[in-house]
Amino acid sequence: MAKKIIVSNRLPVKAVKKKNKFVFTSSEGGLATGLGSIYTQENNIWIGWPGLEVIENYEQKEVSEKLKELNLLPVFLSQEEINQYYEGFSNEVLWPVFHYMPTYAKYKQSYWDYYYKVNLKFKEAIIQIAEPGDTIWIHDYQLLLLPAMLRSEFQNISIGFFQHIPFPSYELFRLIPWRAELLEGMLGADLIGFHTFDDAHHFTIAATRILPIQSSSNLITINDRSVVVESFPMGIDSKKFEMLTSNDEVILQINNLRKNFQQAKIVVSIDRLDYSKGILQRLLAFELLLQLYPGYIEKIVLYMIVVPSRDTVPQYKKLHDDIDKLVGNINATFRTMNWHPVQYFYRSFPIETLSALYNVADVCLVTPMRDGMNLVCKEYVASRVKNDGVLILSEMAGASKELIDALVVNPNNIGAITSALVEALHMPLTEQQRRMKQMRQLVSKFNIDHWVKLFMTRLLEAKQQQQSSLTRHINGEVLDRIKTLYNQAGKRVLYLDYDGTLVGFKTNIDMAFPDQELYDLLHKLSADPANNIVIISGRNHKTLEEWFKGIRLDLIAEHGVWQKRHHEQQWQSIPGINNKWKPEIQSILDIYTDRTPGSFVEEKSFSLVWHYRKVAEGLGELRANELVNTLRYIIEGKGLQVLQGNKVIEIKNIEVNKGKAALSRMQNNEYDFILAVGDDQTDEDIFKAMPPEAVTIKVGSQISAANHYVRSYHYVRQLLKQLATTN
Repeated sequence: MAKKIIVSNRLPVKAVKKKNKFVFTSSEGGLATGLGSIYTQENNIWIGWPGLEVIENYEQKEVSEKLKELNLLPVFLSQEEINQYYEGFSNEVLWPVFHYMPTYAKYKQSYWDYYYKVNLKFKEAIIQIAEPGDTIWIHDYQLLLLPAMLRSEFQNISIGFFQHIPFPSYELFRLIPWRAELLEGMLGADLIGFHTFDDAHHFTIAATRILPIQSSSNLITINDRSVVVESFPMGIDSKKFEMLTSNDEVILQINNLRKNFQQAKIVVSIDRLDYSKGILQRLLAFELLLQLYPGYIEKIVLYMIVVPSRDTVPQYKKLHDDIDKLVGNINATFRTMNWHPVQYFYRSFPIETLSALYNVADVCLVTPMRDGMNLVCKEYVASRVKNDGVLILSEMAGASKELIDALVVNPNNIGAITSALVEALHMPLTEQQRRMKQMRQLVSKFNIDHWVKLFMTRLLEAKQQQQSSLTRHINGEVLDRIKTLYNQAGKRVLYLDYDGTLVGFKTNIDMAFPDQELYDLLHKLSADPANNIVIISGRNHKTLEEWFKGIRLDLIAEHGVWQKRHHEQQWQSIPGINNKWKPEIQSILDIYTDRTPGSFVEEKSFSLVWHYRKVAEGLGELRANELVNTLRYIIEGKGLQVLQGNKVIEIKNIEVNKGKAALSRMQNNEYDFILAVGDDQTDEDIFKAMPPEAVTIKVGSQISAANHYVRSYHYVRQLLKQLATTN
C-alpha cells in the first residue's frame, strides 16, 4: 500500500535522556502540528534527527524501537556531523545568506563535505522503506540535496520539497560556492514550495541563470522532466489557539497578568534568539517611544520573550549580550519605583503562558529583518477572539503578504516602528475590530490543514502533469508509431520551421545558415517523390532562396507573406497587404534600440523585427515587455499583430499567419501523412490549424498545442534522419 513519507531535519519529538532513560517530548512547532494528521495514519512515517543530544550506538536500537511505535524513523548524527552539517553549513552558510546577511557566512569546504554526507545519510534511511507509488515530502534548507539524491534512485516516485525560510535574490545566492549543486538538488523534486511568490520567483531566476535550463511561468524543465515552483503560505492550527482562550490554566494566567499590569498597555514580542529577528531595532524603537512621548511612562510595558538559540556561537552570544545591555539601559533610564518598561525573559514558555500573553496584549510587535513566514503574528491573531488588539508587522516577513490589515513597517526604520506603536495605542476599538476581523477570517480559513491539503493536492497534480508530458515526449515507442504512419503514407507533407527547429539558436542571426548535415538531410527527404517538404519560416524570402536554391522543396517566408514552390521561378505574396504603417513603428523600435545596447531592428517586406538576443540577461526581457505594452496601444485598430518569439518581437499584418499559409498549401491535396515542427509562438498557429491526425511537434517546450515535443533541434534532425531512412 502506498504511503506518505515526511522528511525533515528534526523529528516532531525530541529524545532527551533522563536518569538513563529516554523521554520523548512533543515539539510545539507548526510543522509538527500540521503534519501530525499525515504521519500518524496507517503505514505513513516521518524521518528525521531525534534531537540535539548525541545518541550512542548501543542506545540507538532502544530509541528506534520506541520511535517506531509513533510512526517515526530516526536518523542518528554524530557530534562532528552536528557541528559541520547542522551548525556549520546549514546555519553558517545557508541561514545567513538566505536571510540576506551574507557577512555572517563562512564558506568552509568541510561544512559542504558534511552537508553532502548527511543528506546522503537521509537518503539511505529513506530508500530502506520507500517503494514505488509512495509520496515523499522533504522539508527545509538542511536537506536541499536530498530530492535529487532520491530521484537518482526512484525515477517515478512523487517528491515534494518545501522551504520554510526565505530564498534570496540571485545576486546573493550566487555567493555560495556550491550554488549549482544546491539548485540541482532541489530540482529533483516534482513540486518545490515556498511561503511567498517572491521566494518562488527568486528561486526560478537563480535556477535559470546558474543552470542550463529553461522556465516558462512556474514550470522549470530539467532533463525532460517538468518541475512546478509555487508559493504556499503556511498557516497555523487556529482552532487550537481559539480554544486555549477558555482553558482554565490560561484564564488564571490572564487574570494574573491583568492584576500585575493593571491599566498599563501591553506590547508583546516573542522571538527565537537570532540576528534575523530585528530584536535590537525593536528595543530601540520602544526606547525612542519613551523618549519622544514621556506620557507613556508607567502606562506601557514591552513584554519581551527571547527563546535561547545557539548562544555559544560568537555572533549569537554577542546579540544576546547586546540585548541584555539595551534592556538594562532602557530599564535603568526610564523605570520608576512601581514600573519596569521592559519585562524581558530569556527562556521558553509553555503554550498556556503564550496564549495568556496573546490574550492580554494590546499590541503584538513582530518586526523581523527577514522571515520566511513568521507564525507568531498568526498565533496572536487567532487568539484575539474579541476581534480587538493591533498587530504591527514587518514587511520583510512572509505573513505581511497575507495580513495586510496589520500596521506594516520597514524593520530598519526605527522611527516608523515608533510611529506605528503610537498609532496602535491610539487606534479606536472599531478600527481595531475591523482590521482584526479580516485577519482572523484569513488565519482561520488558510490554516495548517488547508496548507497541507493544498500542497499535497498540487503535488499529485504536478506528478500527473509530468506523466502527461512524458507521454507527449518522443520516446522510442512514439518514434516507432510515427515511422509506421510515415511508411504507410503515399502522399506526405512536412512543414519545418527553420531557426530553433532545423538549426540552433545563434546570437548573430546571419550565422544561423544551414550546415552540410542539414543540406544532406533535406536532399534525402526531398528525393522521395511522396514527400512535399516545406520550409516555413519568419526569415526574409531572399535569404531562404539563397540558402535552399537547388533543393526540391517549397518555401514559405516571413510567416506566410511570401510563398514559392520548388518548380516556380517567382515568389507569390499575399494580395492586399501594405507596409505604410512601417515608419511610425520603426520610430518606436529605434527608441528602444537606442535604450537597449545589443538590440537591433530587422526589416522585412511586410514586417519589422526587434531582436534582443545580444542584450544582457534581464534587461532584454524588461525592455521587451515595455515595448510590447507600448506597441499594443499603438497598433490598435490598424490591422497589425505583435508576435513574441525567441528573443524577438515582430510586428506584422494580422492577415499574415503561418497557419493560414500552411492550410492554403494543403488545399486540393489529400495528404495521408502531415508533419509540422516548430519552436516558438508563431508555430502555434500551424499546430492549431492542422487536422487531428497530423503529427505536430514543439521544440524545447511542453506548453503547446502540439501533440508531441522534443528538447532541441538535434532531436528534430534525428527524427528526420529516421524518417529519411525508414523505407
